[in-house]
Amino acid sequence: MKTRILWADDEIDQLEAHIIFLENKDFEVSPVTNGEDAITLIKEESFDIVFLDEQMPGMDGLAVLNRIKTLEPSLPVVMITKSEEESIMEEAIGGKISDYLIKPVNPNQIVLTIKRLLEQQRIRNEQFAQSYLREFNKISDRIHDNLSWNEWITIYKQLTRWDVDLESGEESLRQVLGDQYREANKMFGEFITKQYQPWLEKETPDRPPLSVDLVDEYVLPHVKNGQTTLFFIIDCMRYDQWMMFENLLSDSYSIDTDFYYSILPTATPYSRNAIFSGLYPLEIENIYPDLWDQGEDERSLNQYEKELMRAQLDRKGIDQKIKYEKVLNTEQGRAVAQDIHNYIQEPLSTFVYNFVDTLVHSRSDSDVLKEIAPDVPAFRSLTKTWFQHSTLYEIFQMLAEEEVVVVVTTDHGAVRALHDTEVKGDRNTSTSLRYKYGRNLTVEDNSSIVIENPEEYKLPTPGYSNNYIIAKEDYYFVYPTNYHEYQNRYRDSFLHGGASMEEMILPIATLRPKSML
Repeated sequence: MKTRILWADDEIDQLEAHIIFLENKDFEVSPVTNGEDAITLIKEESFDIVFLDEQMPGMDGLAVLNRIKTLEPSLPVVMITKSEEESIMEEAIGGKISDYLIKPVNPNQIVLTIKRLLEQQRIRNEQFAQSYLREFNKISDRIHDNLSWNEWITIYKQLTRWDVDLESGEESLRQVLGDQYREANKMFGEFITKQYQPWLEKETPDRPPLSVDLVDEYVLPHVKNGQTTLFFIIDCMRYDQWMMFENLLSDSYSIDTDFYYSILPTATPYSRNAIFSGLYPLEIENIYPDLWDQGEDERSLNQYEKELMRAQLDRKGIDQKIKYEKVLNTEQGRAVAQDIHNYIQEPLSTFVYNFVDTLVHSRSDSDVLKEIAPDVPAFRSLTKTWFQHSTLYEIFQMLAEEEVVVVVTTDHGAVRALHDTEVKGDRNTSTSLRYKYGRNLTVEDNSSIVIENPEEYKLPTPGYSNNYIIAKEDYYFVYPTNYHEYQNRYRDSFLHGGASMEEMILPIATLRPKSML
């Protein structure tokens, strides 16, 4: 595959000989005469390296550089300048530009610069590979130890960072990492099977923060201190996706990322209601039946999040006014962005963004999306692209100029489901693929956590149900009827509701604008 070069220079016609020279060397060059066109191309196409003239009419080189780094932080940019100005040196030292060249440049300089910078990526990949292989045995040994919940967070963070670092590495090494990830999730499933239920009891001395603890531990302390607080829940966001978002926000915010465990099932009606209410699902049903029993359609079980949050604040003696918005589409997001300065007039505003969850479900039903995002790195890249162009990112940029605290989290993650397992139940059994409730459900092998007494897990029993099953690892449930049809339809989908690291171990980040520090 040819190396793709974007060259932005307002005198690009005078560089025709350079471009022909590079094309004869089997490089592909896209020339543009201004910064606006360069930004447009970067949004639409992929490039390996950018050559950028510092002095152009309109948007100058440094302004274009900042836009490029917002869109593609890892894209190498070589600044071409007339002199070794101090500002260029500072940008080089700061890491925003990969190199700079002083005019006039000759074609051989360009070729050597390209090879050196792109070889750096190859060398970096090799270093990552060597580092991971050195760590492989240590990680393998640890996941078979008797780990604590804190240690499982460490394991998950390590594997996720290796997944990001090695995403452009050799396929064979990624296969090794994938196998280790699956083995870790197998052991994590055993850990959750043994340890989860005692966490639900208040007298348990050492347990992780759970969904029910988030508002009390991470949001209300700022409100009580008189700080304007904005609480964002991005539905179905995994830690690796948050890493992408965090990287884009780090220039504007000081970010402290912590972790918590989602309750089971890791599905919106359970985990998100637990966040807003500060209660487990069974407690919500018992204390606020009108806010829980909303019919047979599970998707309707999150109609009263604002009311549940209000009830939680009332129980804690907090009478400040709150605002709440659920953003399901671009138009609603744009309306929130336009009104953001009114939200910061209140002590606490809460926002639910459903895009990532929508993308997860859309990919399951769309061959096009599966082709665009065939694996975890590609899916991660797709969500990053959404975020870069979203009204949510626009809102974060506006809030970076205000005296506010921003808390960002998710209600659950999603796992790439690759293995099916057969489940048997009656026709009233729920339809979810990673968890089910019903009457006398049975499932083959050791793929699931079987909950015979839902009350012990703080779970209600809808209708005639008397037990739950929760999928572990990367399994999904299929009925014996039309088995192969549903097996093929849902294999390689991103699903949630089960007990995996990706679904349960979740980031919660506190962002403080750097402009206010």
